[in-house]
Parts: sequence; C-alpha cells; structure tokens
Amino acid sequence: MSSASEGVSSDDRTDLSEEIPMSLTLTAPYAEAPAPAPAPASAPASAPVLAPRERETLRHIAAGRTYLQTARHMGLSKHTVDAYLRRIRAKLNISSTAELTRLAISLGL
Repeated sequence: MSSASEGVSSDDRTDLSEEIPMSLTLTAPYAEAPAPAPAPASAPASAPVLAPRERETLRHIAAGRTYLQTARHMGLSKHTVDAYLRRIRAKLNISSTAELTRLAISLGL
C-alpha cells in the first residue's frame, strides 16, 4: 500500500497557517438600547399601573372576599395577598378597604 504523501514533494504541500494571516475581531452582538426619554415636566402625573396579580387581588377583595378566600382562589398565601394590597395602597395612597372597593369599581374590576 502506498501512502497519500508518496509522490508529493514537501514543496507541493503548503502550510496554510503561514500563508493566510488570521485575525479575530470581537464585537458586541447587540448595541445597548438608548434610555427612554423622560416625560415632559408639564405632563400630569398618571396613576401608577397595577400589576396583573394586584388587579386580580383587588377584584377579589372588592367582591367581598376575605384575604384567606382570595388567597385560596389565587393559589397564594394570605400573606402574599396582604403584600399585594399593601403595594396597591402605597402606589395609590389609599388607606381603607372602602377606598379599594371604590377604586375597583371605577376600574371596572
């Protein structure tokens, strides 16, 4: 058997790593998005947006359910329901359940 290199002189074989210059350029795959423009100072401050779970919690409480009933229906602990309601009260500066209910009605919940 003959080897593949038989009959080929060392001059015929080339070492590509010596002939072709290689370079490696690293680039970022994505450019950073520009920061959102701040709202104009003359625009009125809009009401804070409630998260979907906060809205759902508010709907249950406004329907007359207790924290425990709401928690069971949503698959949460009553402490989580309490945390959602505290966040809603803080975002909207509300102190009573009656005000929460009024808000839920006005939001159509």
